[in-house]
Amino acid sequence: MTDSKLTRRGLLKGALAIGGGGLIVAAAGGEVIAASSALAAKNMPTPFTNMFRRPPVLLPYAQGVDAKGPFARYALTQKVGMASIVPGLTTKIAGFNGIFPGPTLKVQQGTRTEVRIANKLSVSPLHGGEFSTVTHLHGSASLPQYDGYANDQTRPGHCKTYQYPNWQQARTLWYHDHNHRTTAQNVFSGLAAQYHLHDRYEQEQLPQGEFDVPLIVSDMAFKADGSVAFDHGDNAGFMGDVIMVNGVPWPKMKVKPRVYRFRVLVASISRSYRFALSTGDAFHVVGTDAGMTPKVNAVTSWRHGAAERYEVLIDFRKYKPGTKIELKNLSNKNNVDFANTGKVMQFEVVADSGPADTYQIPTVLDLGPQPYANLGAIEVNKLTPDMAKARRTLRLERKHGIWTVNGETWDDIEKTNFQRVFANPKPYDVEIWDLVNESGGWFHPLHIHLIDAKIIARNTTANRQAHAWEGGGKDVFYLGENETVSALMQFTTGAGNAGGRYMTHCHNLIHEDDDMMVQFAVGDINVNDPIKSDAAKYDADAEWPAAYAPSYPLGT
Repeated sequence: MTDSKLTRRGLLKGALAIGGGGLIVAAAGGEVIAASSALAAKNMPTPFTNMFRRPPVLLPYAQGVDAKGPFARYALTQKVGMASIVPGLTTKIAGFNGIFPGPTLKVQQGTRTEVRIANKLSVSPLHGGEFSTVTHLHGSASLPQYDGYANDQTRPGHCKTYQYPNWQQARTLWYHDHNHRTTAQNVFSGLAAQYHLHDRYEQEQLPQGEFDVPLIVSDMAFKADGSVAFDHGDNAGFMGDVIMVNGVPWPKMKVKPRVYRFRVLVASISRSYRFALSTGDAFHVVGTDAGMTPKVNAVTSWRHGAAERYEVLIDFRKYKPGTKIELKNLSNKNNVDFANTGKVMQFEVVADSGPADTYQIPTVLDLGPQPYANLGAIEVNKLTPDMAKARRTLRLERKHGIWTVNGETWDDIEKTNFQRVFANPKPYDVEIWDLVNESGGWFHPLHIHLIDAKIIARNTTANRQAHAWEGGGKDVFYLGENETVSALMQFTTGAGNAGGRYMTHCHNLIHEDDDMMVQFAVGDINVNDPIKSDAAKYDADAEWPAAYAPSYPLGT
């Protein structure tokens, strides 16, 4: 598809936006803007020279047991911080607790969490408007009023306490901004972090602690002064020339001769990746968006779009100390690549004075019992097409220069006072949604809130089934060029959630901000009003203090 709005004037505006010294490149078909940083040579990061680091793990300020069961309470502050990302310069970011990525939260299944999020921001340095925010815990079966509905804003000087049930099976979630029209700028500024939900089945079968490692992969471009360079490119997309892992450009990590579990999240706003090891060795895929996979598949590479989560095992026991292994990005169609965007990070194997690692990489995994089976919930991998009560089609396309879903946008939803819905299943209904991208000019990572789904068909694979790495529940679906995916899902709400309205949108966040978003409702469309039920409140408090768990040494 050609973007009729992408003009020479737009390209010039983009070049000026990133500081003049950067190169602006339009991808084939004019579908994305990519920018090389305007940094001086001495300020440009060099791959594999910066030490790997893990985001800090936030501790709750209160925890205990009440009449409803165990709970934990957390406090986060959205504020400006200064980060040392490129050599010799500092970069202003907007992050949870002023850092990027934000703190990781680790929660045990069945422990309810209350997360107080205070907006101490003012004016966005990227779009120049009021820095309002919305926080979405991506992958959580939350009530609509705590799901990060795009119009449920927290303005500067206000706060909202989000409540998360955490009844689902263990999984890697992430929390990020979801403010209507500015999600891309806000996430690009730094409002993103991981959230780990644990259960005893996952803890008994997969590596933990030092050997359970979050990887948040993103790309960025910088102006000459080290500030973030961003241009929405007439709402087509944006890709930078610096690949970062946990906010560090092309880091190097020291690993022991053991089996490591990596929780890989792509937090880029437009770029997709195809990860591979320089040795050609296999990754063992043990988790997808919805947690553990019933079968462990070995793959030598996998395709990974924005907001998808994959958990993989890498066995470093076969390598001698001193061996260096590169995590590479083989890229995908319609990305714009630069000199070093094919590199991600480097592992260096070091000697281990401890006992030998006897862990056996599993071939199958026990996911444990399905929560709320007594209410009709079915484990996502056990869903079958004959259970479906309806089959629907979501068609992603560009019309008159606007990204649409079935020809509609979020603006259309707003004009109906948020009453228009694409679908209205009842709680615990099962449906099949055919997700269609008929464009050869762009890919779309489509996110469906609330649900976990099983991919039952792909039109572009040899066997017309899911890719080998897609062997578990999904909530983001990579719709490549001219691809159709059939997703089988159940609308499981859990106890205490009568349903309400949930969003569906492209997770190329620039497409989302250009209104590529619609909604569905589960049960009563007006129950649990996502904007009015528990709106943000004025916050007169000073910043709440934060405490973090002990961390692992830098570089490990």
